[in-house]
Amino acid sequence: MAVPKQKTSKSKRDKRRSHDALVLQSRSTCPDCGATRQPHRVCANCGKYRGRTVIETQEE
Repeated sequence: MAVPKQKTSKSKRDKRRSHDALVLQSRSTCPDCGATRQPHRVCANCGKYRGRTVIETQEE
């Protein structure tokens, strides 16, 4: 059975974990309604993508 010869140092352990951090998703503003949305996604507020209405939403 494989057993490590020495204890893994804190530095070595943390270097390995350096890529595990969570990143916030980027946000952009919708040019039509000004709400924040994810890039390359349909706006949940107005239902438009690249100037075209993709989904119908209830407007007040």
